[in-house]
Amino acid sequence: MEQALWFALVMGTVALLWRANVEARTVANEAAYAACAEAGVQLLDGTVVFRSWRFTRGRDDRLGFRRHYVFDFSDDGVSRRQGFVTLRGRDVELIGLGPTLVRTTVH
Repeated sequence: MEQALWFALVMGTVALLWRANVEARTVANEAAYAACAEAGVQLLDGTVVFRSWRFTRGRDDRLGFRRHYVFDFSDDGVSRRQGFVTLRGRDVELIGLGPTLVRTTVH
């Protein structure tokens, strides 16, 4: 009986973390789409990619996650550049469209 309770607690915790990560990725995708639309560039691959996370404290001094996502975009249809979205919890903290050229297609 005790093992079943522990198993249920662990699985419940995993499910909550999974759900929080899915929601955070959705927020990051929306932020990337909005940033690309505002800048007049094309979001490539249609999604962000999770890069890293770490624990952080918010303004209210509560412990939470800071998640970092990256995405590729193109300003001319040929070059591929990389942008990023940083979330603190589910709030967008920072969005950047980096000037660094990631890859160029040569014809």
